[in-house]
Amino acid sequence: MSSTGVPKNSYDVIVVGNGVLGLSLGLELARRGQDVAVLGEPHRPYAGTSAAGAMLGCFGEVTTTLVASAAGRTKLELGIRATEMWPEWLGGLGPGAAEEVVSADGTTVILNAIGMAEIDDTNFRAIREELTRYEQPFEDVDPLDLEWVDAEPLSRPLRAFHIPGEHAVNTVALVLRLQDNFLAAGGTLIAAEASRVDHTGESVTGVTLTNGERLTAGAVTLAAGSRTQALLDDLPVGERMPPLVSGYGVSVLMRTFDGTTPRGVIRTPNRSFACGLHLVPRGDGEVYVGATNVVSVRPREVADMRDLVFLLQCAHRQIRMGLWESPIQKVQVGNRPISVDGFPMLGAGGMAGLWIMTGTYRDGLHLSPLVATEMAARILGGTTAHDFDLFTPIRKPIQSMTREQIVSNTFVEQFAIGPEQDWTLPVDWHHWIGMDLRPAIERWVAEIDPEITPPAELVFTSRFDPDLLKLLREYYARTRQLW
Repeated sequence: MSSTGVPKNSYDVIVVGNGVLGLSLGLELARRGQDVAVLGEPHRPYAGTSAAGAMLGCFGEVTTTLVASAAGRTKLELGIRATEMWPEWLGGLGPGAAEEVVSADGTTVILNAIGMAEIDDTNFRAIREELTRYEQPFEDVDPLDLEWVDAEPLSRPLRAFHIPGEHAVNTVALVLRLQDNFLAAGGTLIAAEASRVDHTGESVTGVTLTNGERLTAGAVTLAAGSRTQALLDDLPVGERMPPLVSGYGVSVLMRTFDGTTPRGVIRTPNRSFACGLHLVPRGDGEVYVGATNVVSVRPREVADMRDLVFLLQCAHRQIRMGLWESPIQKVQVGNRPISVDGFPMLGAGGMAGLWIMTGTYRDGLHLSPLVATEMAARILGGTTAHDFDLFTPIRKPIQSMTREQIVSNTFVEQFAIGPEQDWTLPVDWHHWIGMDLRPAIERWVAEIDPEITPPAELVFTSRFDPDLLKLLREYYARTRQLW
């Protein structure tokens, strides 16, 4: 174990997890006079931060399913508030932070010919409707005038609009700024992982590191992404929370063939259980391309060939054909923390001194200023500005959609994988496949549980992942006993 700061064995607060969320909370607590240690290996194995595109936008992530429920809209409104906080948050990271960290000027959303109307068109429209609802600026762009986009003919953009207020950041630069500010505020970075959370009765007392060393603290916050689950498994309150799984994703950094980059983010709406194809400028002729999303019970460390090939084919076909000739600088793998009901876990952990800050899925980095500020206030017993009660970690499964709606969503999202992977079918086959696939999904969700239905991506994955199926069935059985 190595430490940065003044290493010791006792702290006011220990934050387990050194991604953007953990560092942001540590910084906020340190600025409020707390003696804080943030734990985590410097290379951040398995972390979502390591592979994030870091788009600072909530409207670009809007889908019809998100805004169809009160829980989804609550999450969207937290994202809107987080967007408003980013300029001041970056300003607080020191002179020149915004210029150093922000890598993209706005976001352009494209609706292209390769998707499905039931997903791409409806989500494209939903983004525009929510921008209008919340009086946020956007402007239509003629596809022929799209800067930098040069898609292949069969994947060409049909419509597009630009959101000037949704930027992106360079995660490497952001993490360095957060670390420097945390240390300057008196915080301690400990280059080690926690193997368990220590407790006496119903009160948390600290953590034990993987090397056996024990650290004590009045409060422990678990912000280790999908790896938080291993720590919750050993706590008596863990069974009262929705389990965490991983949204494994692959992204790449590449040097463009001609040394140019777009000014802003270029992305499609979310589609096919994933976050939509997106390309983010990183400066000096480098771009980030992401990202896939595959649900996995355990975090993943390396990319599968199929995911990498799929991502690269989408990038050069749907955004810029010349990327075919661009050298790849780095293949990145990250794991997004997904609670099995699909919503964040933010707040008190059911034991004195235990706090949970995870389950943020694709929104953790974007939400970090708001979540860090709010969680710090809760830990210190201060005044809070936002209601996290819906996302309390100790909860019954959030059912934001009916079983029928989830079945329909699973069917459409699964079907949409085909067109993006170039399948061609006789026209009649679309109807024939639907006749068989939709009833099969209906039967499957009944086999998972007679009453509770997981989100569509978990329904899909559980059909070929026995570990996920077992996890869901056991959790739902516990839920009926506990609640």
